[in-house]
Amino acid sequence: MQWAEIRKYFPNEWLVIEALRAHTTADTRRHLDKITVVDRCTDGMAAFTSYRNLHSEFPTREFFYVNTYREELEIYERRWLGIRRGHSHHQTITI
Repeated sequence: MQWAEIRKYFPNEWLVIEALRAHTTADTRRHLDKITVVDRCTDGMAAFTSYRNLHSEFPTREFFYVNTYREELEIYERRWLGIRRGHSHHQTITI
């Protein structure tokens, strides 16, 4: 699904979504090309809890918690440099 379709089927709801196909542009914006709804939630805290649990269980999958009142998703990728294992790490966050 695309974001517009999700907004149509789930108006003004808190959701946990998964990016099935996505890409990052040169300006570090993350575009979600294909999305699926993983969970419908009663409020933002429930969505965050669901997101956190899914992320812990499936750390390699790309989950987000969102409210469909937003006309567009604005997601940016940030690179985090750390000392663990000597590798750079990245995290995708919603702003």
